[in-house]
Amino acid sequence: MAIDSHVHFWKYNKAEFPWIDGNMKILQKDYLPLDLELTLKRNNVNGCIAVQAAPAEVETRFLAELANTHSIIKGVVGWTDLKADNVEKKLSELEEYPSIVGIRHIVQSEPDDFLYDEKFRAGVSLLKKFGYTYDLLIYPKQLKAAVDFVRAFPEQSFILDHCAKPDVKNKEMEEWRKGITDLAMFPNVSCKLSGLITETKWKEWSPADFYPYLDVVFESFGIERLMWGSDWPVMLLSGIYVQWKSLLEKYIENYLPEEKEAVFEMNALKIYGL
Repeated sequence: MAIDSHVHFWKYNKAEFPWIDGNMKILQKDYLPLDLELTLKRNNVNGCIAVQAAPAEVETRFLAELANTHSIIKGVVGWTDLKADNVEKKLSELEEYPSIVGIRHIVQSEPDDFLYDEKFRAGVSLLKKFGYTYDLLIYPKQLKAAVDFVRAFPEQSFILDHCAKPDVKNKEMEEWRKGITDLAMFPNVSCKLSGLITETKWKEWSPADFYPYLDVVFESFGIERLMWGSDWPVMLLSGIYVQWKSLLEKYIENYLPEEKEAVFEMNALKIYGL
């Protein structure tokens, strides 16, 4: 079986999801657990982590409520304003939802120096107290700042989303490779094997396009700090669920059974404390 470490659910509202632009018509509708359940079953996936897609506490509570009524949701990575003066109170209020296992901010949409913000760092410094992980959503140009960021929190568990979104479409690797190598030096950082399918020319890719990038993250992070994720439904812009899962299965087909199990299930359970 498997755990999908990265999916999104939403009731679509243009104002709440401005990043869903005119080129993403397929995403301009509701995506809820019932829309995913059959796909998970067909692909031998027995659960998922629901990750925030909007910087709103109401969305986090929405996801947590979904987890209460849909057993496929094993954990929630939510959002709260980590720069708020009362951030500790905000985090304590989220404790009423046991399904919330981590926090994420959409740093890729922020200025390149955002991770140096002292108020933001003050908020992040409280996460371990509440047992929360932190999902890093960044672009390659922000990797250097991310290295400085995680260095400041050696006891905090970080998960890098989407391998930091390398530019697969243009086959650019050098800046990204150095940043990934540097970031992986910190043992408290893990990485999601997700999101790459939308970083290339949509629906015009081949599995071989991703192998050089997978080589880097497997070599840098090692089996014990990698977890598979689909990034459903965003991934539908460029392919279908079974394509990405099959691609990863093919990539590690010669690994030991326990190594495959680690990447597809056990690491997500362990790292998110499920």
